[in-house]
Amino acid sequence: NVVCITQTRTMAESTMAPSSVDENPGQMVFMDQERVILLDENDNVIGSETKKASHKMEAIRNGMLHRAFSIFLFNSKNELLLQQRAKEKITFPLVWTNTCCSHPLHIPSELDTSDNQIGARRAAIRKLEHELGIPASSLSPEDFTLLTRIHYKAESDGEWGEHEIDYVFVIRKDVELNPNPHEVEDVKYVDREGLRQVIADSRSGKCMMSPWCALICEKFTFNWWDAMENGTLNEHFDWDTIHRLGTH
Repeated sequence: NVVCITQTRTMAESTMAPSSVDENPGQMVFMDQERVILLDENDNVIGSETKKASHKMEAIRNGMLHRAFSIFLFNSKNELLLQQRAKEKITFPLVWTNTCCSHPLHIPSELDTSDNQIGARRAAIRKLEHELGIPASSLSPEDFTLLTRIHYKAESDGEWGEHEIDYVFVIRKDVELNPNPHEVEDVKYVDREGLRQVIADSRSGKCMMSPWCALICEKFTFNWWDAMENGTLNEHFDWDTIHRLGTH
């Protein structure tokens, strides 16, 4: 079973985050216009829905599930790029997370599952440019190593949340960053100890970490980090398993 994770915010953090869609018209343009890929629990496409409708907790509690991706980008010094989500974000504002987390859209180019999930790779390139300003021309689909899929459910507040089958990619590349302030509050590269410190700080309440990033880090990231450095990352490819993750 997938266990729902509830993200709590301090009073100060809640006052900085938008409490209604009317306070955040920029984000809501994407939420209203873009359509995500709806799935059954085996990652089969069953339809589409707006980002707004698919992230409502009412729909999530009724089983609505969509496709997503998470990118872990490392530089040539083997440091992992983290981002802090902008305070404008509808779900999980101001939390620290992996490099980029978003959705393939329900459009032909991103629904395409040929060539080892080329559609999700195209979406990854699109969002790395949109969120972090990494020029799309500097990336190619072959830069991304697809490792596995995770299925998780997470509540951001009483109104919004996530319920996703998440395609997890690793990329090792030095990139030019120009973060979009409407998407990203801050960025930083961390080594293993730096990531462990962010995880520890999130557990103690000093900062917040996204639930999907925490789940992936807890189960996979450090092993993948070692494998990347050893040149054996492809040995960790597991497409047959959809990992049903959660915390009690």
